[in-house]
Amino acid sequence: MIEFWYEFGSTYSYPAAMRVERLAQSAGVTVAWRPFLLGPLFHEQQGLNDSPFNAFPVKGDYMWRDLQRVCDLEGLPLVHPSQFPRNGLLAARVAICGLEDGWTPAFSRAVYQANFVDDQDISQAEVLAPLIASVGAAPDAVLAAAATDPVKSRLKAHVRQAQERGLFGAPSFVTADGELFWGNDRLEQALDWAVRHQTLEQA
Repeated sequence: MIEFWYEFGSTYSYPAAMRVERLAQSAGVTVAWRPFLLGPLFHEQQGLNDSPFNAFPVKGDYMWRDLQRVCDLEGLPLVHPSQFPRNGLLAARVAICGLEDGWTPAFSRAVYQANFVDDQDISQAEVLAPLIASVGAAPDAVLAAAATDPVKSRLKAHVRQAQERGLFGAPSFVTADGELFWGNDRLEQALDWAVRHQTLEQA
């Protein structure tokens, strides 16, 4: 098992979300989807109120070029969003709503498509509503649930858990034995670790 920690405004979480289930299934590893927010971590750990890619333009320029290369290799379309980073709070709360019913992965991929391909404002309920419908859920009911205290509290708990696990960026992967891997390019390594250590535990 691996936990997949992702933030909807995170660039490299986009290709990770599009390939994590396929690669995990091939490896025989289950995926626990963990939507969370990077903003509190950036503020607490680095004193930042914006993405590091905006705070350090040279780093941002490299990231966008590198992300294009990554997406090209994966056959994924990419459009530089007109606003970056977009606020993923509502989308994360909606993703929380789908965890029990199993539609969180498909919804999350749809949100990344909306943000990084269709250049839509994923902070808006009217953008998320058709994405919710596309996974077979009821938009009005889900959006109402996303505004409730239990869902808000669960997302806050995800942020606390991310901090406790030592996360500082997204995407991140945490294996059952607590090993942390950061970055889309560490997905294969995380899966390999999960397989090898799962085998050892079962032996």
